[in-house]
Amino acid sequence: MTSSPALRAARAALVSGIAATLLAGCSNVADAPQLPSANFVANQEGPGEEYIIGPLDELQIFVWRNPELGGKVQVRPDGRITTPLITDLPAVGKTPTMLQQDLKLALSQYIKDPIVSVIVTSFNSTFSQQVRVVGATEKPASIPYRANMTVLDAMIAVGGLGEYAAGNKARLVRFDKGTGKQHEYALRLNDLIKRGDIKANVRLQPGDVIIIPESMF
Repeated sequence: MTSSPALRAARAALVSGIAATLLAGCSNVADAPQLPSANFVANQEGPGEEYIIGPLDELQIFVWRNPELGGKVQVRPDGRITTPLITDLPAVGKTPTMLQQDLKLALSQYIKDPIVSVIVTSFNSTFSQQVRVVGATEKPASIPYRANMTVLDAMIAVGGLGEYAAGNKARLVRFDKGTGKQHEYALRLNDLIKRGDIKANVRLQPGDVIIIPESMF
């Protein structure tokens, strides 16, 4: 059965539109800036940013000479904690040192010069301290950031690329706290994982998002 001229024209227009979209997507990826390469193993290990307490983190609170005022506490989903003398104290978004000072101030109403320590025993962290990997990967996930983390570490954590992943079209989205703006960078995950190109490995920062599209063909 022969297609009508109108149907053939519609199909041609559709194919042209898809091709233009794909070319535009490739252009955007190619034009995106690339981050400097990182070594597979850091030449010198260094500490990361201070840990920020997140919802569902588990804390161990010590109050010197007053053990009954401390104990194990889990941060609630609303970001607050409750201890024997203190209710609904905000914890999310603070470092352990900051929370320690808040507890000390609150407890000073009941005891003189309290000495308080806060230790995070189970880490869930806020999104600002996670690296999220989404798209064509074996198991998309939010991964707690750790000092000196690289793209290779993140890809190992999520099981690598999916079968139809367009790894060299992947993007890294990063929020710049200084300017308040979001930036995108090109990633070459096929070159890194399948070809072992060390130059394609880049260092990550807390809050980074890795987006891996699927190949259309």
